[in-house]
Amino acid sequence: MIQTREPTAEGVAFAARKIAEILRPTPLLPLEIDGQTIWCKAECLQPIGAFKIRGGWHRLTALSGEERERGVVGVSSGNHAQGVAWAARKLGIAATIVMPVDAPAVKLANTRALGAEVALYDRPGGEDRDEVAERVCAGRGATLVHAYADPWVIEGQGSAGIEIAAQMNGQPDLIVTPCGGGGLTAGLALSCPDAAIVPVEPEGWDDVCRSLASGTIQKVTADAPPTACDALQTPATRPINFAILRERCPFGLVASPAEVRAAQRLAFEKLRLVVEPGGAAALAAVLAGKVELAPRTAVMLTGGNTDAAAFAAVLTGSN
Repeated sequence: MIQTREPTAEGVAFAARKIAEILRPTPLLPLEIDGQTIWCKAECLQPIGAFKIRGGWHRLTALSGEERERGVVGVSSGNHAQGVAWAARKLGIAATIVMPVDAPAVKLANTRALGAEVALYDRPGGEDRDEVAERVCAGRGATLVHAYADPWVIEGQGSAGIEIAAQMNGQPDLIVTPCGGGGLTAGLALSCPDAAIVPVEPEGWDDVCRSLASGTIQKVTADAPPTACDALQTPATRPINFAILRERCPFGLVASPAEVRAAQRLAFEKLRLVVEPGGAAALAAVLAGKVELAPRTAVMLTGGNTDAAAFAAVLTGSN
């Protein structure tokens, strides 16, 4: 389904008001890095363990009665899946989520537990997830709730920036955020227009970084390596996102697997938080000294949905 409007700052403010009616703000936690305090937005403490609950709620509550009856389809490795499934269950809407066969087991189980139907696709085998989703939508007349290329989703994710500004008594100077397709990054740019926004991607999945550098949308290369940051494995950003990113993001950064694991360990040791690999990407770049910190720096910790065994391996250094 092609969207016919653009996300706006006013839409973000509206989304924030809607979300404040059902969810408490997530904590903004201080963390000292080399003698300087940064502020970590703990979206890993959301009811579904990730910020995606914001866009899911804003999008599904905007559906017409007829659209709700026909149901929704989402595409996700797990966090957007749970955001859509959570909102759908609360609103009594049928939800089908297209998920990769190699998605973390905890994300598959949690999505099903929220009442959504899961349609698996073969990501390792090269099956196109968007094509699978389009077939499901066509067969059921359902509405596609895209994980990042949707104006309501972008606005919903941007509500995190509204909370950050309220918690810091004003907008931060800098927000460093994990980035997959750019929905959260674009939403933060709309919600905090005075802040510099820096997206961080995992190695080999740096299409947004390359897009910002070239000025045109770039795709992930065919030989992209496996990554533990499953939440950030998107093939390319979309025009609705990139129109905002190229105006507001001076550059993008890349975090290595070792840097991500170090960030996960630090978040656990200093903040007592479980953060999944993709959710730790921004903190990873900060810890590695890849971005110059501002006096008022906010860092997004976007998700905490990781398998227990995988997280234990990170903590013990066996992974």
